Amino acid sequence: MPHPEADLHIRLDLLHGRPSAVSATITGTATHTVRALLALHGFEPLDDTTMVMARIDREEAYYADQAAHALRAEGVAVDITPRLREEITTEWTWANYPMHWCTREEIREVSGDAQKIYDDIRSGRLIIHAHAYDGWTTVAVGTYRDGPSVHLHGENHLRVEAGQYGGPLAAIAEFERLYGDTVRPGPAPATDTEREAEQARTPPDPEPEANVQLPTTTAGPAETEAAEAEGHEALLNDFVESHGAWEKWRTWSDNTTHAVHESLVLRAEFVHEADPGDTQWKIAAYESPVGQRRWHATANTTVPVEIMQALLDSLASADATEIAAGSQISEANIAEATRPLADAGWKHTIDGRSIRWQAPGDRPVSVQFDAFAANTQQPDLPAWTVWGDSNSGSQRWTLHFSTHAAAAVLQDVTFELAGRYAKPCGVSATRQSHPLSALPTSPAHTPARPRTR
Repeated sequence: MPHPEADLHIRLDLLHGRPSAVSATITGTATHTVRALLALHGFEPLDDTTMVMARIDREEAYYADQAAHALRAEGVAVDITPRLREEITTEWTWANYPMHWCTREEIREVSGDAQKIYDDIRSGRLIIHAHAYDGWTTVAVGTYRDGPSVHLHGENHLRVEAGQYGGPLAAIAEFERLYGDTVRPGPAPATDTEREAEQARTPPDPEPEANVQLPTTTAGPAETEAAEAEGHEALLNDFVESHGAWEKWRTWSDNTTHAVHESLVLRAEFVHEADPGDTQWKIAAYESPVGQRRWHATANTTVPVEIMQALLDSLASADATEIAAGSQISEANIAEATRPLADAGWKHTIDGRSIRWQAPGDRPVSVQFDAFAANTQQPDLPAWTVWGDSNSGSQRWTLHFSTHAAAAVLQDVTFELAGRYAKPCGVSATRQSHPLSALPTSPAHTPARPRTR
C-alpha cells in the first residue's frame, strides 16, 4: 500500500466552464503516487498539478466522491469544494430516459457500460469499422483488439452492445445488410457531449495578446447595455417562437438550451448562467444529421443583442443545408462577406497574417480575418473575430467564426455592424478595395450568394 507524504493534499472541484467535469488539484511532494491513484479512478492529467475527470455519462460528481473515499483510505487528504459537494448530494435523472423502468442505480450501471465502450474506443482497444444512422440514432460496427466483433447502438450514455460476431468480416457484412446505403466508413462524428469531454481534458491555450489596443471611448448615447442577460434570453425565446422550423430543447442540467433546426444540420446552444465575459452562444453547422461539423461560431455574454439577432436570423433566412455547407476561404468569399464594411467606409489594414477592418472614426469595434488560422489543420481555431468594447468600456465582447463559416452569414453580421457603428458626422465614407492577394487562401470556391436588404 502506498504511503503518501504528510503534506500531500488534493482539492476536488467542478471544472470551470465545463459541464459536470471534475478537477483534482494536487499539492505536496509525492505527486506521482497520487496521480497514479487518481488515474485508477478515471482522472487524466491536465498539467503538472491538475487532473480532470470528464465522462460522457455526466456522473463525474458521483465517481469523484467514490475516488475521495478511496484516496482518504490511502492516507491522502482530500477536500471537496461546496459546489462539488452540492452536485454530489443532488439527485437527478435523465429527462425522457428510454428505459424508464430502471432504478437510479440501474441507470448508472447502463451509463457505466456506455462509458466503458467510449473509453475502449478512445484507447484504441475497440476499432470502429463503420457507422450509420438507423432513423433514430447512430449505430456502428467494430472489433476489439483482444475480443469479438460487435454491433453498437445509441450515443453517449445510451450506447449499448447490440450483438457479437466471431470476426470483422461477418460483423461488417451483417451491418451493411441491415443499413445499406447509409453505412459510412470509420467512427461516427463526435457528439456534442463527447466534444465537451474532450475539450475538458485539453489544456487551455495561453491567452493570446491583442493585436491592437482599442480606444476606450464609448460608441455614443445610442448604445445600449448589450450584456444584459434578459436581452439574450428574450432573443432566444423570440427566435424560436418566430421560426417554426426551429425547436427548443433543454439539457439534463437545465443550464443550457439548444435551438435545433428541423433538418438537424444547424444548432444554436445557449448557456443561461454563463459568467460575465464567458461564452454564452455556440452555433454549429453539420454536413448532415450524422455528419461532421462543418463550421461553428461562439459569442460571449456581452455581444450586443442586435448582432446576435442578425446572426440567428441569417441562419433561418435561407436553406439550412446551404448555410450548413459553409464556404471555402477564397478572395471572392472574403470580399463578399465584408462588402458592407467596405461600403460603409471601414478602413482595413494588413498585419502579417491577418486583415483587420476598423469602424470609422476609430469607434471601438473591429473585424479581423486570420489567414494563418484559416489555413491550418486545426478547425477549432477562429478564422474570423469580431470584437468591441461594451457601453461601459470595461468589458470587451467577442464573436468568433471558424474557417468554413458561411459567407452569407458573415455578410449579414457585417451588414448589422456597418449600420450599428455608422460613421460619425462629418466623416465621409470611401469604398476601399480588398488587398487579399497578399494573404494565403484556399482554392477558390463558389462565391457567396448575394444578400439583399
